[in-house]
Amino acid sequence: MPGVKMNMKEAPKRRTGIKICGITRRSDAMVAAELGADAIGLVFYPPSPRAVTIEQARELVLDLPPFLSLVALFVNAEPAYIRQVLDALPIHLLQFHGDENPAVCEDWGRPYIKAVGVSEEIDLAICSRRYRRASALLLDTPAGTARGGSGKCFDWGLVPENIAKPLVLAGGLNVDNVGDAIRRLHPAAVDVSSGVELTKGIKDAKKIAAFIRQVNDSET
Repeated sequence: MPGVKMNMKEAPKRRTGIKICGITRRSDAMVAAELGADAIGLVFYPPSPRAVTIEQARELVLDLPPFLSLVALFVNAEPAYIRQVLDALPIHLLQFHGDENPAVCEDWGRPYIKAVGVSEEIDLAICSRRYRRASALLLDTPAGTARGGSGKCFDWGLVPENIAKPLVLAGGLNVDNVGDAIRRLHPAAVDVSSGVELTKGIKDAKKIAAFIRQVNDSET
């Protein structure tokens, strides 16, 4: 407003973004959108129980509302396959959950986030510098070949303060722990999959609603 100066310390706190990952059904995508999720994640990694094909993804993104981000998750995918997905679907953000180097992540002309399995052996400050063009680092539980969706938390105490990169928190989040996670780590966004499921790949509308409500309540 003209004539009004805002002290940066008084600036309103940015709300925590919410991503519902591992969507496999159009009905679940619609529920997530209607309940206030900011993004849904589509897994293009065939070994995952939450994987979708390009054809399935086309169906489940039909009639989604505007301003809902579609995130495509890849794990060491062939470049030709990534290009097929991008040509077929209105993907807004890429998520690389494998061993991709920065050049691979940056090769698509789209914003991306890089998943990191957090352990005592991982230096997140180095990761932040290595993937300096990433929109965020996604912090997850090391899960071997599962590559996410383990339902297990990592040690939040391993996350140092003042990482020079926005953080997306994943790994075992659910309605019971997400509020504490937000208050402790102040992530830019939280990412949930198994914590809002009936079974792998099948979401529960009540759990999604409770999770989103808990995220929003943790900021009041």
